[in-house]
Amino acid sequence: MRVVRTLSSPAFEGRRTSTGGGLAARRFIRDAFTTIGVAPAVANYLQPFSFVSRGRDRGGRRSQTEFKDAANVIAMERGTTADERAIIVSAHYDHLGIRNGAMYPGADDNASGVAALLAVARYVHAHPLTHRIVFAAFDAEELDLEGAKAFLRAPPVPVSAMVLDINFDMVSRNARNEIYAAGTYQTPALKPIVDAVQQRTNVVIRFGHDRPTSRSRDDWTLQSDHGVFHQAGVPFLYFGVEDHPDYHQPTDTADKIDPRFFGNVADMLLDVVITADARVH
Repeated sequence: MRVVRTLSSPAFEGRRTSTGGGLAARRFIRDAFTTIGVAPAVANYLQPFSFVSRGRDRGGRRSQTEFKDAANVIAMERGTTADERAIIVSAHYDHLGIRNGAMYPGADDNASGVAALLAVARYVHAHPLTHRIVFAAFDAEELDLEGAKAFLRAPPVPVSAMVLDINFDMVSRNARNEIYAAGTYQTPALKPIVDAVQQRTNVVIRFGHDRPTSRSRDDWTLQSDHGVFHQAGVPFLYFGVEDHPDYHQPTDTADKIDPRFFGNVADMLLDVVITADARVH
């Protein structure tokens, strides 16, 4: 909760890519990796990139915006064996920034995923796993997944060595004590991992939102950073709650989060990483 409250505070201005708030979030995560002790996977933990975002202005005319100062924050913990295969644990840190004078804090989306990622990094550094674990805090997810695309254009480990991406995006809020796991439709061999974890958590894990459908919002396969890994042939498990009324609103604030549910989810996500490490080959 400390991480969520910090990243969603006014000082971070909604963490829009290439803004002062986005740069502050980048520094915060880099400093957290340094404090934890996980090694940088790229120089100084930062993977800079630039891109052009295309869309339409308020008048409906085509427009484009160039972003020259985006960067992912990437760390890595080596495994206990000589095996060079890697599991990617990812979460995006950017959000929508300030629009029409209103700040979009992005507490659930996705300060919560970053907080869970840092918690997993802290555990794995103290208790190294078999695989290399790459911790990827992505920028520009809200701008067509550009951070994940940049990561896979210049990966710190070969794409052929990536056995799984476990992506956290919106993991702290649900009134029914539920969270969804997507990715087992594409890779059925991953379902037993989630089934095993379900036996050890009181969080209800639902399967779904990963089947092709005529209603695009029901299929989350390409809706967050794991989609870029999927397109590159890397299996994924995505964890996220159903959309709530504060999704992409200025009201997505830290006080709306139930710390008990969020803590249970974070423990469950760590269990998923540990179990995947033992079972994925």
